[in-house]
Amino acid sequence: MQRERVADDVFVFTSDLYAQVTAGVVVTSEGAVVIDTLAYPEETLAMRRFIENRLGTSVRYVINTHYHADHTTGTCFFKGARVVAHARCRTLLDTRGRGSLQKVKASAPEMRDVELVLPDIVFPDGAISLHVGNKTFNMWSTPGHSSDSIVCLIKEDRILFAADTIMPVPFFVDGSYDEMVASLQSLRNGNYENVIQGHGEIVLRGEVEERLQSDIDYLMALREAVDQALVGTSPERALEAIDIESCGKSRILLNGMAAQLHRQNVMTLAAQRREIMPLSS
Repeated sequence: MQRERVADDVFVFTSDLYAQVTAGVVVTSEGAVVIDTLAYPEETLAMRRFIENRLGTSVRYVINTHYHADHTTGTCFFKGARVVAHARCRTLLDTRGRGSLQKVKASAPEMRDVELVLPDIVFPDGAISLHVGNKTFNMWSTPGHSSDSIVCLIKEDRILFAADTIMPVPFFVDGSYDEMVASLQSLRNGNYENVIQGHGEIVLRGEVEERLQSDIDYLMALREAVDQALVGTSPERALEAIDIESCGKSRILLNGMAAQLHRQNVMTLAAQRREIMPLSS
């Protein structure tokens, strides 16, 4: 696990075990706030030891940016913390999340101590602000990656924890292409000092706008390529030929996982566009 200090009171942890997933710790005058957890218990427990032993504080709140297991399985290791999330995150954890955890625990001994924790502070579409000591956590809905996705801005530091709304390759298989585009566009001109994406490296201030444009351009190129493939004589072959580079991203991102994520995007968007295109022809 890698640890980086991005401001006096803000730390980012990046997993060595799963897909460079990230989690954050923000130290306030009234305790720490954890933004997402890491996929495997050993890394989340290392985060907790750092908070308690090195920072000399305890965790008051855990923010779940969405229900996916790689961001939530460690919530249970912060006993006594209040858990904040979108209202749909609670619902999805209590349904899909509960079933998935049972399957994982049956096949992965290292997950035996993981327990499902449902958020106890939730908000619907829109925004909420959490004030903890000298820090303000502004959260709002950014669906696309998943229907319950949110981002969290540390107001005083202008650091945006974007979670999987921003990834090295935009990924909407469990969400919506159109909402993904809209959410990325809504983050433009935010004057952020740093953006913490849900997987991979921190996006620095001078790179944020270019990065958002790159993600939007990828999605636009992807839709154009999928639409062209679907009206051709061999749609399946044409869809298979849409590689990630032709849409403006590199396959080496996320240690090579980017190509796999792109392939899933292609097939998901093709299924969505097939439902729409006959109506518009």
